[in-house]
Amino acid sequence: MENNKLKTRYMGIELKNPVIIGSSNLVSSNDNLLRLQDAGAAAIVYKSLFEEQVQLEQLEFDHEMEMYSERNAEMTSLFPNIKHAGPEEHLLKLRKAKESLEIPVIGSLNAVTKTNWIEYAKQIAQTGVDGLEINFYAGPGEFKKSSESIENEKLALLQEIKSVIKIPVAVKISPYYTNTLDFINRLDEAGADSVILFNRLFQPEIDIEKMEHVYPFNLSGNGDYGLTLRYAGLLYGNIKSDIVANGGIFSGDDIIKLILAGASSVQVVSAIYKHKTDVIKKMLYELETWMNRKQFDSIEEFKGKLAKKNLTDPFAYKRAQYVDIIMNSEVFTKKYELI
Repeated sequence: MENNKLKTRYMGIELKNPVIIGSSNLVSSNDNLLRLQDAGAAAIVYKSLFEEQVQLEQLEFDHEMEMYSERNAEMTSLFPNIKHAGPEEHLLKLRKAKESLEIPVIGSLNAVTKTNWIEYAKQIAQTGVDGLEINFYAGPGEFKKSSESIENEKLALLQEIKSVIKIPVAVKISPYYTNTLDFINRLDEAGADSVILFNRLFQPEIDIEKMEHVYPFNLSGNGDYGLTLRYAGLLYGNIKSDIVANGGIFSGDDIIKLILAGASSVQVVSAIYKHKTDVIKKMLYELETWMNRKQFDSIEEFKGKLAKKNLTDPFAYKRAQYVDIIMNSEVFTKKYELI
């Protein structure tokens, strides 16, 4: 029997509960998809289609074709030995994922050039998915490009994608904008159906013995949702887009905190990697147990209850928090004294 009290919305789509599986390799196999659904996941964001990946696959294809171009018919196979050839394999798997699951499936796209953003968005929409998540990130590298021009490009791109596909569009962003609140507000005005806070970006590391760059697979840790909680609390009631929390969410208590701040749902990945699919059931049990104890009959009853808009304390989400910690530093120092 479906539990209606946990229902919420993501990019305008009704979900049976707030737990969404974020984009990752967790969804690479059909067995994993079914396990996640059976464990209680309300929706699944399929792993991203990356433009760079497609370009590399196309280069591999071109190279293989060149190798065969001067051979005669008796020497060549009709099919060159390549692993992939563009986005077709990804789109086929995405379509199969949608067909095999009962819960909503969201496509994810991470492109670079405007042409490919538009073309791949249309191809993903044609697989029958319920929505599209686009990942906006401007990597450092251009010293003379203004923050305003970067943001304007993203906004124009969102509007164009919205104009060529009919399914809802969510925007996943990093927090690294000059004024993140203003940018999110402009995304909302440009038609974003949901805003996901925030992209967890992989950063380079250096091996000092080998003196070379390495790229570790860094999972989120408990409590990494702090920045997301702040922005959810500031945004709630000020934008129409659904607010989705991402990063460092490992328990039902974490979900409760983020919904109280203003999120309508959460995305989890690291929790699944670390604790397997059963953690979803545990999260939902903790959430529902708390709601029963507090006598809430729906998510909407407490969503945003502790957002800035609903607080009388004007400093809850401002710098005064830092000042208060400093003023009470003696208590903190005694608790963690070195000797």
